Amino acid sequence: MTNEQKPKPDEEYYRKLQELRVAIDTIDTDIVALINRRLGISQDVGELKKRYANQVLDVSRENEIMKRLCDLNQGPVSNTVLQYIFSVIMAASRELQKPLQIAYLGPEATYTHIAAMNHFKYSGLFLPQKNISEIFAEVERGACQYGVVPVENSIEGAVNHTLDLLFESNVKICAERYQAISHDLMSETGDIRDIKVIYSHPQPFSQCRNWLQRNIPDAVLEECSSTAHAAQKVVGRKDAAAIASTKASQIHNLKIVESKIEDSSKNETRFLVIGKDDMPRTGKDKTSVMFVTSHVPGALFKALEPVARAGVNMVKLESRPTKSENWSYFFIMDIEGHQEDDKIKEILMVMKHLCLFMKILGSYPIQPREQQYNRGEL
Repeated sequence: MTNEQKPKPDEEYYRKLQELRVAIDTIDTDIVALINRRLGISQDVGELKKRYANQVLDVSRENEIMKRLCDLNQGPVSNTVLQYIFSVIMAASRELQKPLQIAYLGPEATYTHIAAMNHFKYSGLFLPQKNISEIFAEVERGACQYGVVPVENSIEGAVNHTLDLLFESNVKICAERYQAISHDLMSETGDIRDIKVIYSHPQPFSQCRNWLQRNIPDAVLEECSSTAHAAQKVVGRKDAAAIASTKASQIHNLKIVESKIEDSSKNETRFLVIGKDDMPRTGKDKTSVMFVTSHVPGALFKALEPVARAGVNMVKLESRPTKSENWSYFFIMDIEGHQEDDKIKEILMVMKHLCLFMKILGSYPIQPREQQYNRGEL
């Protein structure tokens, strides 16, 4: 039916429209009341947790709620939209229970900042820190409940400074977040012909090397402490550009010269959420352990033998030199399972007797792949 054939709005149309709008207003009134009632109960939960010194962030409970809601959903709203709506409600609940303070590697719009906001769903006060050491220090002294730090990149490998600080500090790993990293080239003019100098962190330069050589081979590359800082330096300069996140271009009102200039589309960074809380079991967990073996033949094999014997999957093993003695190393191992699982308890007990030093860094939920974002942006 064409627009010419459709009937024009008449008195009956406006009467029915008004009835539907009144029905929507009535439902909205109920929704507001129910949301506030739910948040009131959340406050009571927060008071109970505070009385018994329990952590505010309970990932397993939130995952349980989301699964139940999706099972109940009969449409027309999609599960994705439903999860988004309730993630905002749960974020508001956490704010009422205890406003979170989250330290991240700043300034604003770094990939660590983006990972932090994506993980905590905008809930809390995000506090930028100058370096990874300051993030650990803020969490250790209790100024922030959580910190977000990069630990490894799929192209560049481990972030050694984070590994060293895990060895030295008393914080625990509370969660992990895999964040797809995508780099944009941005400038004041948006014209590639104006670019004489490019600012960025050393890692993006390395990850975009081939694109830069093909498209702007004569540009001078200037290293910065972060991609966000690079974007700041470009503001007000017509001859400069930055390699940073899309979020950085939005914050600093820069124009995108080219998107997704990374050489590999599989560029992904794993971030850790650090804190002082022990995370409860979810049924799909990972445990990180740090240990040092004797400097004798077969020591590492003997230390890892309990894992193989129990049939537990080891998903990562990394080594780093200790600072106390030359040619001495500590190892970081990730295994599937929670430290409260009987099988994992047995492994850790046996390993403790085989190692010179052992520390459990934490047990935390394995991040489901479907929860990962396609790009490094909000």
